[in-house]
Amino acid sequence: MTIIQCIPYVLRQITRNRVRSLLTIMGIAIAMFLFTSVQAMNHGVTVATSETANDTTLVVYREDRFCPATSQLPQDYQSRIERIEGVRTVTPMKIVVTNCRTSLDVVTFRGVPKQEFIEGPGAKFDIVSGSLDDWLSRTDAAILGETLAQRRGLKPGMRFDAAGITAYVAAVVRSPDAQDQNVAYTALEFVQLAGRDQLGIVTQFNVKVEDASMLDRVADDIDELFRTAQEPTATFSEKAFIGRVADDIIELVGFARWLGIGCLAAVLALVANSIVLGVQSRVSEHAVLQTLGFSARLVALLIIAEGVLLSLIGGALGALGALIVARVGSFALSVEGTSIPITAGPTLLISGIAICGIIGTLAGLLPAWQASRKEIAACFRAA
Repeated sequence: MTIIQCIPYVLRQITRNRVRSLLTIMGIAIAMFLFTSVQAMNHGVTVATSETANDTTLVVYREDRFCPATSQLPQDYQSRIERIEGVRTVTPMKIVVTNCRTSLDVVTFRGVPKQEFIEGPGAKFDIVSGSLDDWLSRTDAAILGETLAQRRGLKPGMRFDAAGITAYVAAVVRSPDAQDQNVAYTALEFVQLAGRDQLGIVTQFNVKVEDASMLDRVADDIDELFRTAQEPTATFSEKAFIGRVADDIIELVGFARWLGIGCLAAVLALVANSIVLGVQSRVSEHAVLQTLGFSARLVALLIIAEGVLLSLIGGALGALGALIVARVGSFALSVEGTSIPITAGPTLLISGIAICGIIGTLAGLLPAWQASRKEIAACFRAA
C-alpha cells in the first residue's frame, strides 16, 4: 500500500478529533496571515527601493529638506538643468500631501505640466477608466492611480477633497511604477495656486538621463550648478531618493521580519504539538497497522502526512486571507509624499503554502521516527 492510497485514512485521523484539529488550523492560519502580511510589506519595500541597471531617473530636491512642504525650488531651474549634457527630459513637480508622517491613508497631489507629462512619464499609463482628454481639457482635473482610487472609492466624474484641494476625477490609471499607483496627477498651476499663491515654485524636478551610467555624473553636475544658489539642490537616483525618505518604513519592516520568523516558529510548535498528542493517543492503533502489514516506514509517512495536511490547510487559509485583505484594502505606507505599496500576489500565496508544507514535514519528523521505532508488543503494552 502507498501513501497516496492512505490519504483517506489521514483525513479520518484529522477529523476524528475535530476540536483539536480546528484549533490547530486556526492557529496556523492566524500565524500565516501575519507572516504573509509582513512578507507583503517587505516585497513592497524591495520593489520601491531596489536599484536596477535600467534606472535612468533622478530626483532633484531642495538640499536638507524632506517633507514636500519644505522643499521649494524656482521653476526656472528647469531650463538650466535641461542644458546639462546627458539630460533627456526635465519634469517639474509641485507636491502636496495630506500628511507628511508615516501613514496608511495619504493622498499625494503631484502637479505637472500636462502635455509634457503625457508625452513623457505618463506614456506608460494604462487607462483603467475615464479619459486623458478630459484631464487635458479641465484645469481642476486629476488622474488617479488605481490604488488610490480603490482605497477612496473614487471613479471618473466624481469630485474629492484632500489637503485643501478639491479636484475632479478625469481618469483612473494603472502604472508599472509603484509611486504612480497612489497619487493624483493634476495641472502644475492648479496645485501651485491651491491654498496659497506659489506660482513659479516647485517641490522637485524629475530628470530623465540618456543612460543609467550617466546618473552619478549628471547628479553631481546639477548639484554643482546650484551649489551657491539661494536654493541649493540635492540630487539622487529615484530609488535612492525613496530609500532616503523611507528610512522609518524600512526599519519598521526590518523589525517586522522578526515577527514573521516568530510566526513560523508558532506554526512549527502548533503542528508538532498536535501531532505528538495524536500519536500518543493512537499507540495501539499503530501497532494494529503494523500487524496488518503496514511497514514502519509507511506508519511514519502517515504521521508526517497528517502534519503536512494540517499545515497546508491552515497556511492556505491564512495566506489567502492576507492576499484578499491586501487586494481589497489597497494599502500603501506613505511618508513625505513617497508611497511604499503593500503588495501581495499569487507568488506570495504559493510561497506561503510551500513554507507551511515544509514546516508540517519538519514538525512530523520526530514523532514519526519515534512511532516507527516502537515494537508492536511494546505498543500494545503502552496502550
